Amino acid sequence: AKAEPPGSGAIDLGAQSARWAAFQERHRLSCEEAARLLLDAYEYRGLVKHTGGCHCGAVRFEVWASADLHVFNCNCSICTKKQNRHFIVPASRFKLLKGADNLTTYTFNTHRAQHTFCKTCGVQSFYTPRSNPDGYGIAPHCLDDGTVQTITTEDINGKEWEKAVREHKTIRDMSKP
Repeated sequence: AKAEPPGSGAIDLGAQSARWAAFQERHRLSCEEAARLLLDAYEYRGLVKHTGGCHCGAVRFEVWASADLHVFNCNCSICTKKQNRHFIVPASRFKLLKGADNLTTYTFNTHRAQHTFCKTCGVQSFYTPRSNPDGYGIAPHCLDDGTVQTITTEDINGKEWEKAVREHKTIRDMSKP
């Protein structure tokens, strides 16, 4: 069995060829699917794949994060109104599986935060936070059951957003891979 990564020639798996073929067959995976599974397991070591979405199911996503979530509870005007509790991940650990055409976005003030929500049911299952425009804020209550072990909640004083983010030691780095 040979794997062909993008932009390069075939890779000779040597003595692992039979093992690779048996793995693919046992799990009914294409070569690309098997490679993705192994790369995900290596790159996201210590993380679990959570899946989730909106209420009506039009929007679905997967996100690689810890089973023990660190969730922010912000008291800014929009987070208070929406009860927006979220954890932050790098964009590389988030994948929209379906529903891009069913999302709409609301912005205000600096227009940095992109508050996305389902056009059908109105649920915001994720958004692009102002503090981490290169990542995603994920609503833990929109994750499917079975992958979250614990949730630790930290209050953030969003009413004084600039000061809170400036004084917080890690929030701006949470979207870094």
